[in-house]
Amino acid sequence: MTRHVVIEADGGSRGNPGPAGYGAVVRDAATGEVLAEVSEGLGTATNNVAEYSGLIAGLRAAAELGAETADVRLDSKLVVEQMSGRWKVKQPHLQPLAGEATGQARRFDKVAYTWIPRAANAHADRLANEAMDTQAGKRAVVGEREMGGDRAVGGEQTAPPSSWTGAPGTPTRLLLLRHGQTAHSAQRRYSGRGDLPLTELGEQQASAAARRLSPMDGVSAVVSSPLLRARQTAHPVADALGVPLTLHEGLIETDFGAWEGLTFAEARERDPDTHARWLSDTSVAAPGGESMDAVHRRVRRARDELIAAHGATTLVVVTHVTPVKSLLRMALDAGPSLLYRLHLDLASLSISEFYPDGAASVRLVNDTSHLR
Repeated sequence: MTRHVVIEADGGSRGNPGPAGYGAVVRDAATGEVLAEVSEGLGTATNNVAEYSGLIAGLRAAAELGAETADVRLDSKLVVEQMSGRWKVKQPHLQPLAGEATGQARRFDKVAYTWIPRAANAHADRLANEAMDTQAGKRAVVGEREMGGDRAVGGEQTAPPSSWTGAPGTPTRLLLLRHGQTAHSAQRRYSGRGDLPLTELGEQQASAAARRLSPMDGVSAVVSSPLLRARQTAHPVADALGVPLTLHEGLIETDFGAWEGLTFAEARERDPDTHARWLSDTSVAAPGGESMDAVHRRVRRARDELIAAHGATTLVVVTHVTPVKSLLRMALDAGPSLLYRLHLDLASLSISEFYPDGAASVRLVNDTSHLR
């Protein structure tokens, strides 16, 4: 009998919800020897349901081996934080699964939960994907290369076109939410670092966005610009999802310098030559302000930091018009002209995905259906 074990568990869904499965590995904590492997297809389910199912199966397998203590390692931050008691389980469909996992954990003297990057959870991830492939009656290899998530055989598409991208691995999905209305945005004034609150309409827009996002599964955190208008938009979203809210300085709006609070016409009248060049050259900054190129570099660093910190998960990113445009530009691999051609409404939702191999995709742009 092995008294102390390590449990590695994972689950996935191709579509979220979509065809889902889980995998779990139980190892001897001292030697690393694999003591048990379990995996199963779940039919149609969400990522979070699959993650919890993998955890439950891993705990059950370890208990059947007679283990007394377990170190559980998962790449789902949501499950780790909820099972550790730091986050509440607010989603009704996850509460029974969390209860079942808690019941399995009571069979041990001690269970500790640790988040690990997806790359460190490769064994359980492979089992989960094999379970999904078996469930779908598919092979999982393209030549010598395995395609994580949605897969193809011999170059032929074998998953539904809506979910197949060809990019290996699971992406970091960013739900990009622009903040609600402020007095400056209502009056079409340059609004950069000025820390204005939301108007009454802006608060209504934030509430509508929260209702829109609340049913979404798999969100591990809400990350916001530190400016007040973004934080006031982000708080109801985080509360509705039952996930933590963190701030990131890299998501702050462009510094418009001397143009802060001015209308377009007022800025043009004040600095006609600079304003004209600013409208066509992203390297030009407002007097005392920040160029669009500088914003793009800053937001790229922020994106990289979020991916490194959160891994293959879904984040709600609440920020401003220029950072949202910059993130969409990165996902599209587009040039700077996109910044001038793309319109984004207040409180609009866009979605971009960034894959481990550098591939990316855009799934939604400027959706305001929740505001109608």
